Amino acid sequence: MLRYWLCFASAVCLAGHCGANYCRDANLCCPGRDSSCVVQKAHQNAIIEDLTDKPCYCDHACLKLGDCCPDFRETCGVIDCVVSGWGAWSNCDTVCGSGSMVRSRRVVQAPAHGGRHCPSLVQRRACQEHHGCSADSNVPLRDETAMLLPGALSVSRHSNETVDIRKNLRLRNPDDPESNSHREYCVQFEVKKVSKACHSDSDYKPLREGNTVCVLCESAALRRDLKWRCAGHGVAGHVTRFYALVVPHCHGKWLRADHNPDKRSDCCMNPDFIFV
Repeated sequence: MLRYWLCFASAVCLAGHCGANYCRDANLCCPGRDSSCVVQKAHQNAIIEDLTDKPCYCDHACLKLGDCCPDFRETCGVIDCVVSGWGAWSNCDTVCGSGSMVRSRRVVQAPAHGGRHCPSLVQRRACQEHHGCSADSNVPLRDETAMLLPGALSVSRHSNETVDIRKNLRLRNPDDPESNSHREYCVQFEVKKVSKACHSDSDYKPLREGNTVCVLCESAALRRDLKWRCAGHGVAGHVTRFYALVVPHCHGKWLRADHNPDKRSDCCMNPDFIFV
């Protein structure tokens, strides 16, 4: 009697309720997408009341469609790609200006029989380098964005240092700025494009398309790593970008028109803005 019930239980399993009658029993393993590579667990015209009686597939497409038979991976030898962890980032591929850094990883296990493809093995990210720039190099200047403060702060900072927003910025020259006062200079720009946000602040009123504005590079904004100049002072004949530090979303593009080292010029005496 016991043997009879064991035989009966085996027959039930073969009917599709114990993992049988799937890819292995049907001897199915199909490449690509093949709608005929299907295992019918119930009669084709039967009313399916149990979700486990729904037909399942043994083709590679079932991995994406989510209708594989339970034993598809094991029976058909599906192997997903396995990759290693990311390696270290490389050095920047340039010594002056904008460049890129790269890191990579390798394939530990190649995919097989419809398994998940390998993800990207290489990543890149942007970088900036200045240590290899010569004093007259224009390479990094076209990629720099000028950060601006109203020209009025040029006067007020001498009378009250607490209003100098640059005092705690990382770009501020760590040396005594007064010792570098002879390096100060002015740059004139023709405004080519400006965002609407700039119109909301009276201090940035000069930023109008077609206007020419003067920007003073003070000693507090000089940078040693840029060969004692201000960041973002542009390149003659090339459009570069600017950004207003204290007015959110105020930014635009301008064209450098003139570089004036004479601190007694009208531009330097009454600048519209100062570099940060």
